[in-house]
Amino acid sequence: SGAGDGEGDGEGEDEAEAEAELEPEEAEPESELEVASRREGEGEVAEGEDEVEVEEFDLVVIGGGSGGLACAQEAAKHGQTVAVCDFVSPSPSGTTWGLGGTCVNVGCIPKKLMHQAALLGGALADAGSYGWNVPPQPRVHSWASLVENVQMHVKALNFGYRAALLSADVEYVNARACFESAHVVRATDREGRVRRLCAKAFVLAVGGRPRYLDEIPGGRDLVLSSDDLFSLRSPPGKTLCIGGGYIALECAGFLAGLGMEAHVLVRSVPLRGFDRQMAEHVVTQMEGEHGVRFV
Repeated sequence: SGAGDGEGDGEGEDEAEAEAELEPEEAEPESELEVASRREGEGEVAEGEDEVEVEEFDLVVIGGGSGGLACAQEAAKHGQTVAVCDFVSPSPSGTTWGLGGTCVNVGCIPKKLMHQAALLGGALADAGSYGWNVPPQPRVHSWASLVENVQMHVKALNFGYRAALLSADVEYVNARACFESAHVVRATDREGRVRRLCAKAFVLAVGGRPRYLDEIPGGRDLVLSSDDLFSLRSPPGKTLCIGGGYIALECAGFLAGLGMEAHVLVRSVPLRGFDRQMAEHVVTQMEGEHGVRFV
């Protein structure tokens, strides 16, 4: 009977070992990226979400300015699947623009072109003394022609950036992106169409916009900003630039150079944070040679 008991015990151990071998290994927890993809594949939709297919990328860049575009193209060079979401909410005056960010559309590029226009006006005034046969006074500047040519140049740059993304195999999404979770954004275009993008990583390169004076009646609806100035159909005429930073001074400078009366309203000191000697020299030149008034 002792031998029988031992034989029975051996069979029980063999069966237990066999059952243990058949038990599945414990799976590792799913990442949010995997969960999002699985939920979409199974047709699960959380409260507030609609049936929009998730598109997967390695990287999604939010913002199509200089930094965002450079980041997206560099990541694509290293074999990553990349999408760029870029969307411009209209200014209170209704101004929008294309791909390329602030610098290209409403910053450095149009500003330098308008500054050059102002410099050319000054050069024409001096040209006769250097032997150039220039038309007699009065010299008339066409604001409409300047703006048209500036905007044509900017649109050519917009097209070039879109072509560069296409060549780099980067998906361009002209839509406003909002996070749904750590790995999913909802991108809504101007027509209300929605795309959902899922990615391992995101880069935020959204830039900035002018600050409006909402605490003052009409401080948003009755003013223009640098977002609007470079595409105005008619010249602004007598202009008060609110703020003492370099953008305000640049705008006042080229407006004065184009023959318009320009004032700068400063709360403390012009060009705060810059070298004081240089800042004072800039103000002296603008007041003395170009007639800009600082208040």
